[in-house]
Amino acid sequence: MSRIEMAMEKAAQLRKEGIPQQPGDGSAAEVDRSVHTQAPAGVPPTVPPERVLAPKHPFLVNLLDPHSPAAEEYRKLKSVLVKLTDGEPFKNAIMVTSSVPGEGKSLTALNLAVSLAQGLDHTVLLVDADLRRPSLHHYLEIEQGVGLADILKGTAEIPQAIVQTGLGKLSLIRSGSRVENPVELFTSQKMRVLVDELKHRYPDRYLIFDTPPLLPFAESRVLANIVDGVLLVVRERLPSQDELLEAYEAVKGPGLLGVVYNGADDVGHGERYSYYKHYQGAP
Repeated sequence: MSRIEMAMEKAAQLRKEGIPQQPGDGSAAEVDRSVHTQAPAGVPPTVPPERVLAPKHPFLVNLLDPHSPAAEEYRKLKSVLVKLTDGEPFKNAIMVTSSVPGEGKSLTALNLAVSLAQGLDHTVLLVDADLRRPSLHHYLEIEQGVGLADILKGTAEIPQAIVQTGLGKLSLIRSGSRVENPVELFTSQKMRVLVDELKHRYPDRYLIFDTPPLLPFAESRVLANIVDGVLLVVRERLPSQDELLEAYEAVKGPGLLGVVYNGADDVGHGERYSYYKHYQGAP
């Protein structure tokens, strides 16, 4: 006997005995309410008002300072990315990485994802694939929870891990529970299956993966062979030329969409400010 049949039988017995049905008692009415409030298959669930995030990190420029030069650079980056990927087939699985830590790859991934999600044409799923030093939940000011690691370990399903942010059409999968050796998860067949499933679940959705730096860890090199494209973030004066060339060699090829030049100082009207640039091709 199914759960609904059991509930209907219970409800009939309660009515026969004259006992009123209460919310949460497992009655047929309660089951019916829960069934009919679920989103239809293939349609993202709506975001309750209390789930709309309001992060205040100053570097989330597309949210807090949308008219700034940095926000404009992200809109330019978005336009170039769409031009490079929005074809047939749709190259919607994008990885954002860097050569060494501290180059701003997580904030680049987040600002790019927000910029895409604020448009009319695409939904965005941002995935924190940096299982060693996850940061996206900090920037968005939400607690760590079920995420990518749990999906790959088989302890959670994809719908359980998706957080609807309410920031445009942006959803998030956090890094999830701590794992001792992330490389084992990334090299498993489950990662390839997961990326493929996320790619095809919604036909208009971009997947943006924030990954660890290339040189210290192996996970990003593995994921680079699974996704459709790679954006390499380079912070001015941080990586050495040798480090940058080694990172480029690790991801070069048709999958390398371009280089995001981060934290550059520009002199204009007597002032200096940091902004973001994008370049397609080799560094």
